[in-house]
Amino acid sequence: MTNSLIWQSFKKTRNENRPALLTYTVAGDNTKKKSLEILKSISNHADICELGFPHNTPIADGGQIQTSAYRAIKNGIKIKNVFSIVSQFKKTKKNKPIILMGYYNIVYQYGENKFIQKCKKTKVDGLIIVDLPHPENKLFASKCKKKGINFIQLVSPTTSNNRLKQIIKDSHDMIYYISMLSITGQKLKVSPKNIIRRYNKIKALDKSKNIVIGFGITEKTIKSLKKADGLVVGSAICKEITKSIIKRQNIVTNVTNIVRRLKNKIK
Repeated sequence: MTNSLIWQSFKKTRNENRPALLTYTVAGDNTKKKSLEILKSISNHADICELGFPHNTPIADGGQIQTSAYRAIKNGIKIKNVFSIVSQFKKTKKNKPIILMGYYNIVYQYGENKFIQKCKKTKVDGLIIVDLPHPENKLFASKCKKKGINFIQLVSPTTSNNRLKQIIKDSHDMIYYISMLSITGQKLKVSPKNIIRRYNKIKALDKSKNIVIGFGITEKTIKSLKKADGLVVGSAICKEITKSIIKRQNIVTNVTNIVRRLKNKIK
């Protein structure tokens, strides 16, 4: 899938000798209209945008992301709205990769084939289904690939070497490395040096794969992880949205500023 927008993004950032910056926001936070505005604005600085399906029983999401998801659900966001945000975004940002992130029951209720078809139609570039692990995801991943959608595999510090090799072999254009065993938005419990050391071991298994690091990445920690192919920032952004709402400040401006600062730290 070397012509995918995701693959092209990594090629570009490698040429610029820096990691790709991936942002995560929840679709519909704090309104449908506002979340589209946020997405458009931060995409000027982010290389790849992840958009989360709001979900009321999250498995790995910490407080910041749960708060965002709760706001979106309270505002009546439905699957069709998530897809509509993506297609509106792609009208003006057709070359910016967008990855949808969510849980399998959303896909299951919608219907697997219908869901993948809808992703293709709205120009979704990739999918992260948090609770659909390898090898159970093989069939789903191959359906995605047939439609030119990247299925993004997750690996963690406890993934065995054998399993890592299998996952890497089956992966598409990006692998997501969960830096530590916790929920999102926690303080880094592991030193950045240790994270990079583990990351390098995984990377050594297949240098051609793009591996990003997620969980615990903030303005304080991002610089020390810049050896990675890409870095995902989610909770720090959701936290900024919450803060701006409470203080009645301009959400779009504040969130864009934080993303711009993050980007500057890894240039």
